[in-house]
Amino acid sequence: MFRRILIANRGEIACRVIRTCRRLGIETVAVYSEADAGAQHVLQADMARPIGGPRPADSYLRAEAILEAAKQTGAEAIHPGYGFLSENADFARACAEADIVFIGPKPESIDAMGSKAEAKALMSRHDVPLVPGYHGENQDTGHLAEQARKTGFPLMIKAASGGGGKGMRIVREEKDFADALGAAQREAQSGFGDARVILERYVEHPRHIEFQIFGDHDGRIVHLNERECSAQRRYQKVLEETPSPFLTPERRAAMGEAAIAAARAVDYVGAGTVEFIVGADGDFYFMEMNTRLQVEHPVTEMTLGLDLVEWQLHVAAGEPLPLAQEQIEANGHAIEVRLYAEDPEQNFLPGSGRLQRLHLPPVSEHVRLDSGVVEGDAVTIFYDPMIAKLIVHDSDRPRALQRLRAALADCDITGPKSNVAFLERLARHPSVVEGSIDTGYLDRHLDEFLATDASVPALALQAAAAAMLLEDECRAAGRTANADPHSPWARADAWRIGHAGKRIVALLHRGERIEIEAHGHDGAYRLTDAEGRTSCIEHACLVDDVLTFHLDGVAHRLPLRLENGRAVLHAEGQRHVFEHAPAFQFGGEEAGGGNRVIAPMPGRIVLVKAAEGDTVSEGDELLVMEAMKMELSLKAPRAGRIETISASEGEFVEADALLVQFEAEE
Repeated sequence: MFRRILIANRGEIACRVIRTCRRLGIETVAVYSEADAGAQHVLQADMARPIGGPRPADSYLRAEAILEAAKQTGAEAIHPGYGFLSENADFARACAEADIVFIGPKPESIDAMGSKAEAKALMSRHDVPLVPGYHGENQDTGHLAEQARKTGFPLMIKAASGGGGKGMRIVREEKDFADALGAAQREAQSGFGDARVILERYVEHPRHIEFQIFGDHDGRIVHLNERECSAQRRYQKVLEETPSPFLTPERRAAMGEAAIAAARAVDYVGAGTVEFIVGADGDFYFMEMNTRLQVEHPVTEMTLGLDLVEWQLHVAAGEPLPLAQEQIEANGHAIEVRLYAEDPEQNFLPGSGRLQRLHLPPVSEHVRLDSGVVEGDAVTIFYDPMIAKLIVHDSDRPRALQRLRAALADCDITGPKSNVAFLERLARHPSVVEGSIDTGYLDRHLDEFLATDASVPALALQAAAAAMLLEDECRAAGRTANADPHSPWARADAWRIGHAGKRIVALLHRGERIEIEAHGHDGAYRLTDAEGRTSCIEHACLVDDVLTFHLDGVAHRLPLRLENGRAVLHAEGQRHVFEHAPAFQFGGEEAGGGNRVIAPMPGRIVLVKAAEGDTVSEGDELLVMEAMKMELSLKAPRAGRIETISASEGEFVEADALLVQFEAEE
């Protein structure tokens, strides 16, 4: 086994590799960019070396800098994690030339699977089922259009190199092909340095099921069962689970054999994933093979009781696979979701900034957390905005889903916006509960997963008001703690001669101000809302993040987290967040208008589709911006004439920079 390894990655996966190495007594070396000098993987490793600027191209993609760091620190092997250089055959070769073990497959295997087109041709020769389409080298636009007509619509355009949903477009009609092809090629060139694409017949309502495979240097290959990843948005996985609720034992066996055949075709060594698209009729087709560890590997680990990073280390050190196929036994059901700094209600716009609060559920035999950040760390604009992976496990799928809901309810993130509430709705949605979701369902029905209704259940509002009143009284009691405890002036309970004092409780919910008139104290309140409806609360008590109270004579118990005037609670199956606002405020004139387009976040302008003097309609696409590995479409806020465009293709712009100015409306 190795004495010391270097981890050529960052964030969650680097921290995850460090944990296994520490358990095995292997020293770890971290590498870091200027943006990651204080990152958790740097703090947790035994030693760390800087490798360049904040952009991946200036640091984590600099193979020569990483190899130099490995030589300087005496690392015997390099673990590439996932992303960055993990599927770079040239880097794997460079490691071998430097006499450093690359903890991954052979460079030839990476080459064979690095091009989707070549991979599909190889799979065809080994009788692995394929979707009809075009995987050739001729990338002339006219030729691709002709092949698209032959393949038939709807079809899928995919980047020939790479994955993760980048460079992918569904085209349903021939008239849309040219625009979709251009967008896919730009995204592929930007993401992978290769604009080549392949075309495939689009399977309607498909499921995405992948098989974890493992091979050793003696030619043994096993599969470690499947993971279903059908809950996707824009081809990005949102929820992963094992076992698949769709597969029968017979279909699982057939797909497992196909996965092993795909691995044998490239003499595979180490951890890999064979991904299949599965039609509603159960027919399955090879999509691609990822020659690395997958983000969602923890669900496999939790059902099998294995450590796949430990397996990687043993195999890379020349040892045989720890288990034979017949020794691999699954237990229970596991589900993973990814907590991201993003705003689902703004088209999942990636966020950045300091994590002012990061409260996650406690780790247990049923709950696992893989993260690369802690409270106080920053989510930067330079990398993927994932905060943590939340993985749950239980004896069966219904229990695992309930574990997931409970764990998500225990999450609270402030600073950049997060997708926690979106994931909560996902975990309760019938398509997930019934196990019927397909890869396009989220995109087709996204409104079902977003909090578009601004109304607040009465129970949630009354509970938040009671909690805020209790907090006010507790804070006021603290200010008068040194006063005479028997004096009526030592209590800050809004007492008045002849009647109970009135207080205004002002709450902010999804940006809307709500005022409640409150009488009473010490957990007994009469609350009146803006429409004059009155309710009575008694015996209100907030202890250990649980609010108990009687509302109009009915007892309630609600989990409620209250901190610094911010309350997070769940009522009627939904998360609600309230902020305590000043009781009185000045209502100034609202500023703004629809005369400008500004940059929603830092990023690079990749396409300018309008010109100064153009007359456009509301919703017309004006610019395309690339930020945090995504393309963002910036559209006209209204119909009108463009006065100025303040950005050009290739230019990097800061957040809130003015990009387009419209002429003032007459």
